[in-house]
Amino acid sequence: MPSKLIENTMRVNRLPHIWCPGCGHGILMRDVAQAIENCGLNPDKVVIVSGIGCSSRAAGYMNYNTLHTTHGRAIAFATGVKLANPELNVIVITGDGDATAIGGNHLIHAARRNIDLTVVVFNNSIYGMTGGQYSPTTPHMEKGTTAPYGNIDYDFDIPKLAEAAGATFTGRCSAYHAQQAIKLIEAGIRHHGFSVIDGVSVCPTYYGRKNKKGDSVKMLNWQKDNFVDVKAAEKLPPEKLEGKTLIGKFYESNDKEEYTDMYMDLIERAGGNK
Repeated sequence: MPSKLIENTMRVNRLPHIWCPGCGHGILMRDVAQAIENCGLNPDKVVIVSGIGCSSRAAGYMNYNTLHTTHGRAIAFATGVKLANPELNVIVITGDGDATAIGGNHLIHAARRNIDLTVVVFNNSIYGMTGGQYSPTTPHMEKGTTAPYGNIDYDFDIPKLAEAAGATFTGRCSAYHAQQAIKLIEAGIRHHGFSVIDGVSVCPTYYGRKNKKGDSVKMLNWQKDNFVDVKAAEKLPPEKLEGKTLIGKFYESNDKEEYTDMYMDLIERAGGNK
């Protein structure tokens, strides 16, 4: 039987989507939707929050409670939603620029609070919607419209940044490794705390073209050949991992209390429930 995923999780009257042919964002959006289905979440209790950018168009296509917010502020809006009703499953879909440039401050403070949000970064290493400017995840010396001779900045490692700021679940997945991505997002949703997943996408229109990476198929095959699961990497010698990108769950801890739990306790101790 054909999959009912699109019918169950998407606003079909909004399809087809506006992403460029070959963009990896559609794959990642499907992965998020499948993870929600696999977790058995009540759709009425799911909230998708996005900011501005190519990635953030996903909120308009997904058939849940959704907020398409301002640039860089998706995590701030999501924090308000979660504090207002901690029973909701709040998932943030954001981009590399949206989350780690203009929204970087919101990212690190949500991480230190350990609020129960799942943040999936659709990371295509470029500002795609606004014309191909380099972003905080554009690799060193790669090109963008604002870096025609190469980007001299060094790029963020999003999971390491999130863990250092206090996130209690971090990981990375790719558009090519769809089944692993679904499982990782499921684990992030189930984790009671702040979860950050770096979803490495492909952008053949701007990033790929500017850096001579080839078409979408070639870029996805590059992920296939150069991304290594973190568990498999433990068994490989260092020379086999040179130039490779690790994917999988990097860090999870349940030692830190979740923010809304503490907030509700604070209200009770202050007599707010009398």
